[in-house]
This record gives sequence, structure tokens and C-alpha cells, in this order.
Amino acid sequence: MLPADMFAGQVALITGGGSGTGLAMAEAFARCGATVALVGRDIERLTQVSERLGRQGLSAVPIALDVREPERVCDAFERVEQTVGPITILANNAGANFPLLAERISPNAWRAVTRIALDGTFFCCQEFFRRLDGRPGAIVNNLASYVWLGLPGDAHAAAAKAGQMNLTLTLAAEWGRLGVRVNGLVIGNYPHAGIPGYDPDKAGPRAISIPARRPLRAQEIGRAAAFLCSPYARHITGTNLVIDGGDWLRRDVLKPVFVSPCDRENLWMG
Repeated sequence: MLPADMFAGQVALITGGGSGTGLAMAEAFARCGATVALVGRDIERLTQVSERLGRQGLSAVPIALDVREPERVCDAFERVEQTVGPITILANNAGANFPLLAERISPNAWRAVTRIALDGTFFCCQEFFRRLDGRPGAIVNNLASYVWLGLPGDAHAAAAKAGQMNLTLTLAAEWGRLGVRVNGLVIGNYPHAGIPGYDPDKAGPRAISIPARRPLRAQEIGRAAAFLCSPYARHITGTNLVIDGGDWLRRDVLKPVFVSPCDRENLWMG
């Protein structure tokens, strides 16, 4: 879809790059010529992914990082720069979530989600901007459609993602004059193994309630992220690109059977 040398000579850092949407973004950036730095807490998984990408002729390096700690963010960025060069693209994908009724969310459970999704995104954006030192760069933040609609049973995640969306707009307004673009990728129904109760045999039928009549594919997420960070989107900043197959257009008659927050919580807890 995009030129194979579009990001040649550039380094893209992807948080949570060892699986799911982060891995899809990493593959898309790498296939367009970037060296990708996969950062996250599971260094074993990141190493396996990096080796797999390497066997495909793609350039990737694994770096351990807990995005909740600003000092570790600084150290990880330094290691990436010392290993493969200055970072020009940042994809904030790291996140955490588990369905839980709002009245049952403990302070630790609240912080477990918000510190990764919101605090971690800000710390990485801030460190990225500092190290650009006046050079242009691009940031894409992984968002979700419930920032507008809310999601019963996910008060912590919805609030964190809403904060990420506002942060995206604010940083775009602040840093645009310096050639730093900041956009969000609002991801819709994306069936994957990280979802509690995920069943690959039911992923397709469940998606027929979406106007597009099929689930979102990982490759589509990666390509959209690559486009937003590419020269083709040079004049796009402060935008939240919705990639959900028209899910937000649904009406009651088309929606799937409602699953109550209690049932979702029980599904998660087993």
C-alpha cells in the first residue's frame, strides 16, 4: 500500500510492540523501511518478535521498558538511540484493561490501567519531543471508540483513553509549529486473543452487526498508523482517524445482543 522505502533511515519506537495492535504497527513501519524499536515489559516476547521480523528481512530491536516510570522511559529512549539512531516516529500502543464494575474498581486497579495508558503515553511523548530537539517527527496514539460513548464495565480504560484523545489534540496544537505531528487512531471492533473470552470461531459472526459486515484486521490498523506518520499525511495533525467499519453508525436494530457489565466481569474473572 505504501512505498517500501518510505521510512528508510528512520527509527520508529512502538510501545507494547510485542503483540496485537502494537505488533501490527511494528510490521507496517518495518515494511516501509523503518528500523523498529519494540518496547515493553515482556522482553522475552519482544525478542521473539524481533527475531521473527528479522527472518523476514525487517529491522527490529527489543528494549525492556515500563512506560509508567519516566526515568525508565528516558533510559529506554537513550538505549534505542545508542543502538539504532535517533527516533523520528513514536507509536503509543501500550495499554491494560480488564472489565470491572465501576463500584468494584480499587485504587490499585484504577491506577494499573490509567498509569499505563495515560501517564505512559504522556511520558513517552514528552521524552520523544525533547530528543527531537527541533527536528520534525510524528506520533500516533492508539485510542478506542468508547472515548465518546463510554463502556459499562470499563470506566478506568474509557477514562484513560479519553485522556489520551485530549492529550493528542493538545500536543498537536502545541508542537505543530515545530513540525511535530500528533494523531490518534480510534480502533473499533478488533477480535483478538487478548480479549477475555475470545473465540476465533465466533469473531466473524459477531462482527455482522458492523456496517462493514466483518471484523477489523490487524494489518489495517498497522497500515493506517503508517499512513498517519508518513509524508502523505504531512498536513494532518490533531486528527483522530476512526477505523471501525462504521461501527459508530449502528442503530439498536443492528446491534448484537447486549452483554451486561456483570456478565462481562464474570467472563473476565472466570
